[in-house]
Amino acid sequence: MNDTTPTAAEIVAAHAARFGTVTPPPVGFRSAHPVYRAAKQACMALGFIDADAECLACAWHAQTVRTGRFDARAWPDSPADFGMGRFPPSARSDAFAPCPEQLGLYAVLPDAAWVGRMARAGVPTVQLRFKSTDAAAIDREVAAAVEAVQGTGARLFINDHWQAAIAARAYGVHLGQEDLDALASDDLRRIHTAGLRLGVSTHGYAEMVRADMVSPSYIAMGAVFPTTLKRMATAPQGIARLHAYARLLRGYPRVAIGGIDAERLPAVLATGVGSVAMVRALIAADNPEAMAARLTAAVAAAH
Repeated sequence: MNDTTPTAAEIVAAHAARFGTVTPPPVGFRSAHPVYRAAKQACMALGFIDADAECLACAWHAQTVRTGRFDARAWPDSPADFGMGRFPPSARSDAFAPCPEQLGLYAVLPDAAWVGRMARAGVPTVQLRFKSTDAAAIDREVAAAVEAVQGTGARLFINDHWQAAIAARAYGVHLGQEDLDALASDDLRRIHTAGLRLGVSTHGYAEMVRADMVSPSYIAMGAVFPTTLKRMATAPQGIARLHAYARLLRGYPRVAIGGIDAERLPAVLATGVGSVAMVRALIAADNPEAMAARLTAAVAAAH
């Protein structure tokens, strides 16, 4: 078998300035193809977890076959090379109901009162992230959130509680990766048939490919920066990776999330995402309405 170390080193040299490097754990391979093996080795050294390095390695091999040449500088960004569906995703027969490509400022909020407050402040997209195991309380809060956005023009997504979202006729539902994986195909079909938009959280290449399999309305990418609001299974992705993810997912409405505030906003918007989700930057502000107006305008001005 050919030694792929020089080719891996060439890839690392071409992209280390963007992604940084780490001392990788032992690398496992699923193919003997030299480009695949070199790319897997290189992506692990660039700090990608095994599942994402595997996706990148397979895509680099597919890119090399498609173009007829290997280029260490050409970071894979063609959906077809990742085995993703036809783009634009909205043209697929199984696509969920579409939403605007530019969702603007996206406020993630703990209860219906906050949803109404931010919707009235002009935030274009809001999400109710209501944490409870009480089914009746969930139904009441979701219904109250739907009522709270009436007449404001805000698009309301419900985090996790898809049954209540269907019953209350919310604009859409947002699912985390684990929630998506746990959802039965019949339940996913119920969301689709009800006409709700579907947003899905992702934390790297493998999860983006998984999300694409259900042709959602938008894909969220994060956490971009460290966040204390929830325990994350993956390290912060950073601006360089967000830029690469946004290029791969062009054709989807793309939402950046995780540790983003006013200071970090320009760098996030420069990656090409059409929406930026914020939590603490809004609810912890001295004047949440004024902050909402400022951030809404900043996101809108970027597009």
